[in-house]
Order: sequence, then structure tokens, then C-alpha cells
Amino acid sequence: MPTAIVTGQPVPGSSLENDLRSLGFDVRVAVDAAEAETLLAAAPAGERVALADARFVGHPHALRLGLTDPRFPLSAIPGAVTAQPEARQALTRAVARETSAGGGTALAVDSLADRIVTALDTDGCEVHRPELGSLVAAVPADPQARNEARQAVAAVDDEAVRLRSAVKSRDGFFTTFFISPYSRYVARWCARRGLTPNQVTTASLLTALIAAGCAATGTRGGFVAAGVLLIASFVLDCTDGQLARYALKYSTLGAWLDATFDRAKEYAYYAGLALGAARGGDDVWALALGAMVLQTCRHVVDFSFNEANHDATANTSPTAALSDKLDSVGWTVWVRRMIVLPIGERWALIAVLTAATTPRITFCVLLVGCAFAATYTTAGRVLRSLTRKARRTDRAARALADLADNGPLASLVARATRARLGAPLLVAAAGTAVLAAAVLSGVTWAPVAGAVVYTVAAGQALYRPLKGALDWLVPPLFRFAEYGTVLVLAAEADVNGALPAAFGLVAAVAYHHYDTVYRIRGNAGAPPAWLVRAIGGHEGRTLLVCVLAAVLTAAQFTVALTVLAVAVALVVLVESIRFWVSAGAPAVHDEGEPA
Repeated sequence: MPTAIVTGQPVPGSSLENDLRSLGFDVRVAVDAAEAETLLAAAPAGERVALADARFVGHPHALRLGLTDPRFPLSAIPGAVTAQPEARQALTRAVARETSAGGGTALAVDSLADRIVTALDTDGCEVHRPELGSLVAAVPADPQARNEARQAVAAVDDEAVRLRSAVKSRDGFFTTFFISPYSRYVARWCARRGLTPNQVTTASLLTALIAAGCAATGTRGGFVAAGVLLIASFVLDCTDGQLARYALKYSTLGAWLDATFDRAKEYAYYAGLALGAARGGDDVWALALGAMVLQTCRHVVDFSFNEANHDATANTSPTAALSDKLDSVGWTVWVRRMIVLPIGERWALIAVLTAATTPRITFCVLLVGCAFAATYTTAGRVLRSLTRKARRTDRAARALADLADNGPLASLVARATRARLGAPLLVAAAGTAVLAAAVLSGVTWAPVAGAVVYTVAAGQALYRPLKGALDWLVPPLFRFAEYGTVLVLAAEADVNGALPAAFGLVAAVAYHHYDTVYRIRGNAGAPPAWLVRAIGGHEGRTLLVCVLAAVLTAAQFTVALTVLAVAVALVVLVESIRFWVSAGAPAVHDEGEPA
């Protein structure tokens, strides 16, 4: 159990100790800094510890935000400070200095907790200070100030603020006006019954899988049920994050589950729609795979751009300034958020079209909408990159190289070739263009030759750090090339099962790429080198698929794609699960794409 040490003489009428107990703390009282140091040393080493001034006046949710958020080793609000086990040593040193400085026999007029925070800042420790907004957290110096602080507490509804803060500050139009107004109450209902965000995330996945099963029936009733269940899954998807923020139940595993399950739900639903269409005699697997390829490439564009500019210096541009000006005009904000088809708008569109039309129409509209959204967002980011004067860091270049997913063949080319062919983006674009022309040529062995050129281009593209203005486009180009090659060759096989097998292969590889993104965001770097070698890197897989298409019959090619999909999925999933459930996994608390 975490320990809270209340420092100073008890204040009549104070609810501080009861508030701390309601947050799960074992409360101890210290009359001076010396006793606080003794109690701190006696607190369980593997648990959180907090110091709070006995004169503290504030909302319970202010204490919750300041003292229980698991994402931060050190956190503080006025009058209180907390440390998780990994930061206990820093807190102990700061308290010891306060004691030796003469505050050991009697607490000074100012707050011991606040003095400790100042000492931590002086030591260079990163202390999180949550945004309290209208919530009150204060250490009144006299009775009049205490009375004023209590009146300020009474004037603000603590629970209403907590509910509002459970909702993302930046969401899509559909989520903001059609989901969050009631999903926040679902989150509170779950919190009061002890449900965890991970349980809600799992319920959302199961609901989406049932929706996919309904769509796979191929009946009108099944399509209607699928649309309704998809919206229900999205409500739960919003609820899990709101529950995490409402109850401050963040976890590394939960962040990973939320991120990966979103993709699993959407792509499983695509597969269900394609199966349902097949039952009605309409083969839309190529459209389903095209939708998955386009959506994944959109996400890679987002990830690459954000990583490239994660810590860039002098990060300004006229395009960004124009965007900020447009944001000041209320209605333009919502229009711009809707046209990029975030997950809320996208799932609502899919659900309505599934219930009212056919899978073919659903996929065609989805492809057109996502293509427009991809063009709009990519064009804007290209303009920002060309007009901003920013210097990208080594970390950003390393992240882009990891996202590129070069395998052993590209690395061999990079080491073996002395001549440099040009700028990374131009080389990657040229290699992708040659591969695309070869795959679309219809000549049996042309894709193999194109894949060889593509492999050389992949090695050459990463011969120097990706610090150019548009070098963040290199990973999306590679994703488009690999996924597109699998799609086209499977379609050209023109036998039953080829496109579903290709769908499975692209899904497995896409999972690997999403997993790479979240490792990078957790500052854990790319997946281990052995994993990249084992699954071949993007150029190795592309070359292998091209060779298989050339040497095997259409039926044999389908079997080969299936085996490759299963092999990649097994290797990637086993390593990913091992990493994310391990104690050393990074704490990735990513809000994901706007809902």
C-alpha cells in the first residue's frame, strides 16, 4: 500500500487525511522534517510515497492528479509531492537536506512539501505538475486564507471537473458531439464497479470481432447488426481511454492493447465485410486489402512526420502559422478534423454504409474518402516541411531509419556499394517507381528484376542520416511499395484464396510496423535486430514475394503467401507480446489518432 506522510500539526476540520485514504494511501503524521525523514525511510521500498502539508486545502481530484498518476516518477501540486519507487532515492536526498539544513526540529512557515519540490528542481529532477484548471490546491498561511480556499473548493464541482477531464481535449467532430457526451458516464459506471481500462479495451475488441462475424454472414440483417455493433465497439473504445483518465489507471500494457486493438478491430471488420460479400457472389478482397494498405500508409505518414519533428529545433513555418490562424475560426477546426477521416468519422461512415448499402459500395466510398484525406494531410505536411527552417536531430534520423525497416539485403547493399546514387528520398522514390512499373508490367520475371533494383535503392536510401526536409517520406514509400506489391501480385494470380492470403500477410507485416512505432515512442528503439533479420526486412519480403510469384503456379503461390503470413505473424506476435508484458517495456501513454 502506498504511504502518505502528512507533515505539520493537524488542522481542525481538515478532510486531508480522509481524502488521502480514499485514494488508497496509508496515512502517517509527522510533526517535523526529522520525523518525516524517519517515516519516509520506514515506508515500503516498492511502493509510492507522498508528502502532504497538513494545512492543504483542495479538491480530492487535485490530490488524485498530483499523487496517483502512474505515468510520472515524480509529481507535485502545491502542498504535496509524491515519488514512485524509482524516484524514492531523489526524494529521500531532498528530505535529508531539508532536515540537515535546520528544518528537522520544527516545520517552517512555508510548506515542507513545496521546499522539497524546489530541492528536486535544483537537483535537476523532472517533477510533473498536472494542469489543475479550476481545481483548488493550496496551503493557506492564515485562517482568512483558509476560509477563502475552502469557499473556492465549494464553488467548483469536483466530480464534474473529473468527468470533463476524462475526455480528450482534442477529438473529432463525431466523437465530441455523438459519443463523448454519454461515454464519459459509461466510464464512470465502469470505474465505480472496479472495471479496468484493459477489460473495456478487450470488450471493445470482442464487440468488433462479433461485428465482423455478423458482416461475414452476407445477409442484410447481418450487415445491419454489424453496423450497430461497430458503433458499440467504438463507444467502448472511447470509454477505455476515458476510464483510464477518470481513474488514472494508466499502464504500459493498456497503452499497447489500445493502440494495437484499434488496428486489429478495423482490419478484422474489413475481412468480415469481404467474406460477407463473397457469400453474396461479389469478390471485394482486393478493395478490402487496398483499404488496409491505404489506411496503414496514412498512419505511417503520420508517424514518420511526427517523429521527424519530435524534437526539431527552430521548428516554425508559414504553413503552420496559417493553420493556427484557421484554428482561431471555430467552424474551420471541425471541418478540417472531419475531412481527414479520423477513426470516429471513419467508423461511423463504415457502419452506416454497411447497414444501408453493399460491401463494394462501402469499400469504394472508404477508399475515395481515405485517399482524399491522405492527399490533404500529406500535402499539408510537405508544405510545412519545405517552408519550415528546422534542424532535425540524430534521434529523429534514427527513428526514421528504424521505421524504414531495412533488412539484411539492404544492409549488405549499403556496405558493398561505394557509389552514392543521390538524396535518400529521390533514391527511394526511384526504386519504388521501378518496382511499381515492373509489377504492373505483366511480364513474369519483371517483378523480380524490379525487386532487385528496389533492394539496391533501399540500401542506398539509408546510406546517410535521414535529415532532409522531406526524408520522412522514405518509410511511407517503402510501406506503399511492399504492401502494393503483395496486393498486385495476389490479384494477378487470379485464383481463389490468393487475395485473402495476401490480406493476412499484409496484416502481419503491418502489425510489425505498428509495433515498431510504439517502441520508438517509448524510447525503446526499434525491435531487436534478430527479429528484423528473421522476417527479412521490407526489401527481403518484397523480393521473396516476387520470386515466389514468378516460380510457382497460382495455386502454389497462394499456399506460399499463407505460409509466409502465418510465419511472420507468429514470430512478430511472440516477440511483441514478450516485450510489452515484460517489466522493461516502456511506458507509452499515447493518445493515438484523434477519435
